[in-house]
This record gives sequence, C-alpha cells and structure tokens, in this order.
Amino acid sequence: MVSEAAAAGASSPGPIRRISGMLLAGTLAIAAATKSVTVEGADAGSESLRARVAQLRTEPAIRIDGAEIAARRLIAAFYERRGFRPAWVRPGQADALAVAIEESRSHGLDPRDYHAAAVGRLASGATPGLDEAGRELLLTDALLRLAYHLHFGKANPRELYPGWNFRRSLGAIDPVPALEAILAAPSLKDAVERYAPELPLYQRLREALLRYRAMEAAGGWPQVAAGAKLEQGANDPRVATLRERLVVTGDIEPGAADPAQFDAALETAVRRFQTRHGLEADGIVGRRTLAALNVDVGRRVDQLRVNLERVRWVAQDLAGDYLVVDIAGFSARLFLDGRPVWSSRVVVGRPYRRTPVFRATLDHVVLNPTWTVPPTIFREDLLPKLAQDPGYLERHHMQVVDAAGRPVNAPDIAWQRYRSGGFPYQVVQAPGKDNPLGQLKFMLPNPHAVYLHDTPAGQLFERTERAFSSGCIRVEQAHELAVLLLDDPEGWSADALRAAIGTGETRTVRVKRRVPVMLLYFTAEVDEDGTVRFRPDLYDRDPRVLAALGAPFRFSPVDGRRASR
Repeated sequence: MVSEAAAAGASSPGPIRRISGMLLAGTLAIAAATKSVTVEGADAGSESLRARVAQLRTEPAIRIDGAEIAARRLIAAFYERRGFRPAWVRPGQADALAVAIEESRSHGLDPRDYHAAAVGRLASGATPGLDEAGRELLLTDALLRLAYHLHFGKANPRELYPGWNFRRSLGAIDPVPALEAILAAPSLKDAVERYAPELPLYQRLREALLRYRAMEAAGGWPQVAAGAKLEQGANDPRVATLRERLVVTGDIEPGAADPAQFDAALETAVRRFQTRHGLEADGIVGRRTLAALNVDVGRRVDQLRVNLERVRWVAQDLAGDYLVVDIAGFSARLFLDGRPVWSSRVVVGRPYRRTPVFRATLDHVVLNPTWTVPPTIFREDLLPKLAQDPGYLERHHMQVVDAAGRPVNAPDIAWQRYRSGGFPYQVVQAPGKDNPLGQLKFMLPNPHAVYLHDTPAGQLFERTERAFSSGCIRVEQAHELAVLLLDDPEGWSADALRAAIGTGETRTVRVKRRVPVMLLYFTAEVDEDGTVRFRPDLYDRDPRVLAALGAPFRFSPVDGRRASR
C-alpha cells in the first residue's frame, strides 16, 4: 500500500507539524481578541453564550436545530477562553464550513456526521428562530467533528484490532488554540483540509473514490452472466458483455470489430483486470475472475472508503525511517529518511492463523537462527506427526529440551498424552537448509511473538496469494534487507553477510537502523499512474471497518487526553 510515491508525503511534515504554524497565529488571535474582554463588558451575545456554555457543563445532552452537540467540554473551554465572545463573525464562514462538510464525501466520510443539514440551513439563512448562541455552538461542534475525523479517522482502530498500538495523539496541539487558528485562517475550508493526511497514497485513493463514484452515478457496469469459462477464441454473447464491463473500468478501449469475439486484445484486458484484483493473471474468465467482475460498483466504492480510513489511522507514523508490511498486499517496503529503498514479496499468515496488525521496533538480526516450535504449531501440526513417526525429529534436526535448555530423550516421551496440551518441554530445530526460518531472522519484540524471516520455501513467492505461514512474515529479499538495516558498508557488506552465514554459526547482530515496523492491512491501493488495485479481503476485515464508518457519530479517546465531550 505504501508505494514509492509515498516518499514525498512521508518526508513532509505530518499533521501535527503542519498545524503548529497555525497554532501561533491562532494563539495571537486569541490574545488580541480577549485582551480587553471583561465580564462586565460582555454584550448580550456573550451573556447568551455564557448561559449555553453553562448548559454544556451541566446537561447530559444538548440538541440544537435537531443536532446533538458532541464536543461539550472542548466547546465550553473554547468559549470560556474567549470570554464568551462569538467566534463565527466573519462573512462567509458558515458557507465555507458547509462546503467543507459536503467535501467530506471525497474522504469517504458522511456529511451527516457533521450536521450537514443544520449547517446548510444556517448558511442559507433558513433558521430564523435560532439564536446567536445556538448558531455558535452548532457551527463549532460541526467543525470539531470534521477536523477530528480527518485527523484520526472516524472509527477507533483499538476497538477493531486487539493489540492496536499505533499513535493516536494530539501531541503538542492544544485543541482550543487550534480551533481558533482554523477560524482565523484566510480559508476555513483549506485550514480544515490540512488535518487530513497529505500523503500521496491518500490523495490517490481520494481521486479513485471520485472516479468510482462517477461510475456509480452513471449506472455502474453490467453483470456478466454465469456459464462456461471464457477464453481467447471464444465466440459467445457473454463476451460482448465482458468487453462492455472492462470498458467501464478502463481495462480495454471501446470499438472492437466484433464485440462478441474473445480476441487477443480482450485477453490482455482480462489479464490487466486480474492483476488489478489480486488474481492469477491467466487471461481466462473462470469462477473467481467472474465473481470479481460482478462485484457491484457500490462495493468497490465502500472498499476505497475503508482504505482511506485505514490511512488516516496510521498517517502520523508514516514518516522518516519505517518498514511497512502490507498483509493483504503480500508485500513489504522499507523507507529510510522518507525515501523508498527496498521492497519485497512476502508470505503472511493463513486465514486461520492470521498475521496481526501492530507496530514494533526492529532490534536485531539473527544469522543461522534455530527455530523453537511455537505451541500452536506443536499442538496442531507437529504432535500428530510425532505420534505416528518417532523418527521425524531426527530427520529434521530437531531435539526436545527442557526449560533450562537441556536435551530430553525424545523416545521416552509418550506423545499421545499431550494431545490436549500441557507439554512441559520445547522442540528446537537446528540451523540448516530445512530450517523454516532460513538463514536470517529479524526480531521486533512484540506480544504476538511475530517476526520477519528468510525461508527455504522460495517457490511460494511465485504465487499470487501468499497466505501460507502461521502468522510470521516470510521475506523474499531478506539478505538485502539485512544489509540495509545493519547499515555498515565495511563490516556488513553483502559479501560479509554471506560469509558470516556460511560459517553455519548462530549469531545475533544489533541493527544500526532500529526502524519502526508496521504490519498493516490494505485491500485497495492506487499506483502513481492512477491504476486502482483491489485485493481480496484475506481476513474478512473490511465489513467491520465499513460498519464503523456507518455507525452514529461519537468521539473516541486519544492518547494522553480524554475525549472532549
């Protein structure tokens, strides 16, 4: 998901740094606005605001023009610091907010979460019965809701992913001056937009969302009827429908001499479609390709919305040095100083042994690693083999050890006794050509016991879908990654690394580049040329994110600060 084109965004200031300049201006604006304010000098509007703010502090719920005010504590603090002076006094501010709310659709968000109808009435002057204090609270709450979602995302990933540990923080931002800065900016809409990720990968997803919504508005694409597989040489009425379907998404140009003839150009288009959708690119429309062709355009729109949300969750972390493993994309990419320097195909966990989503720091590399069989693999995979084949351990250079690392005589163990658990020892495999960790292991301490490693099963990297592991990440270009992370051209060149591995000795080496490793999950991405790629939802994670995007609005806590309600 994090492609080479992310480099510019990754090395540019994140949302917090971008906003810091605005904060200074906002703070100065606050000082100028409140310099001469006294309680005795408060006008009627201020007194009305004072009364409403008191309600925010004491009432369990406040509704204005049918809209519930969510950010009660933060709005109260904002107006208290202003001396209860109105903030929405510049001409056109409400109109600009209405435009920004409507454009939240381009981020995959729902304008209804930001009081779209009520703000629209205010902007058009269609709420004559609403007093100034009510107008202030409604507009401010709408603005805060929108900025909050653009910066953090609507859903709280910690409620969706057990063990989520990415940053979800305001950092040094004080939300009250930040709000003041938005209102003082020459363009309120532009100031709000700055809270969204400015990463190229995010902008390309937004552009794709616009294109697919346009397809949806134009009626989408036709469904290809079920039937026998379609391949080059076929002459079938369904071929014309297939061609029309691929024209809509730009996989083939219109104007074939015989639309019902499956020619070479159509085969090329089918291969392109298959590649874009994470399918085996054989140019044949079989069962899986037909199913992908017939996915409704509305579902593709939702898929883009879900992945825009996922980028918002992690945008703060995508800067400087980092290594991203895209689980659903079966790929890994390393960025150093914000620039892409390495990429590789990877193998990830099977659907029933899923690779978790988390963030950790890569600490060291192990050369010629031993492999300690994890409890789940021992119980489900190894134990049944040992019960039937006592010579399995010896043939695979494995031995049983106790808690102190002392060898245990395997023939004396009654393996059948431990089918339900309670095995008191560990099974360790020595380094060698059949060791599943290969020649290198990359350690990033984490509670999931997941790490990156080499593998002797290189043939699996040729598969389109590469979910074959028990949760850890098998890396195709592991040696190149090790040289980059060791970052020592003299001591750890590629040749020096090969020589050290050639000794067969197990050795632990601290890396000079202790990069954050982010295991993420994206089911859609967009290339630099605008090519949109959809992937199968390997672990069926998209529906929960989509449901969270459609749920009623609520603020979720952020790091180091309780939700301002």
